[in-house]
Amino acid sequence: MTKTPLNKANVLDKALVKDLADLLNETSLTEIELSDGTFKIRVARHGGTSAHMVYAPAAVESSVPAAGSSASPSTLPQDAMKSPMVGNVYLSPRPGAETFVKVGDTVEKGQTLLIIEAMKVMNPIPSPVRGVVKAIFVQDSQPVEYNEPLIHVA
Repeated sequence: MTKTPLNKANVLDKALVKDLADLLNETSLTEIELSDGTFKIRVARHGGTSAHMVYAPAAVESSVPAAGSSASPSTLPQDAMKSPMVGNVYLSPRPGAETFVKVGDTVEKGQTLLIIEAMKVMNPIPSPVRGVVKAIFVQDSQPVEYNEPLIHVA
């Protein structure tokens, strides 16, 4: 497919979204994702027969680290924790609550650092080591891809 998520006026191409949703309904697929390098559209069917759409800027390798992070995109540490799944990151246990950790905090092995919601299941992500939070590379409610850097604990 050579269509782009945006039309010539940089507006979401609704016909493309409808085509993708129709394709889901015509096939046994549960999800379709399309990216043009700038934006990404994901149309997915969860549970029922209707299709749902998620539209977000595409993840870019040179994204800026979250506020309070001490690392620049070109110096991402090799031992940074990476996302074990695709989903949405939450930095606190519930909206409005204090974050699990901040840059500079000392954490214990097994301590929850953040949560990744995948298919409406909240998955706590524990620290693999005892150490200090050096950088947080994601922001609250941000969608993440598999193997995307999340946090650096050393």
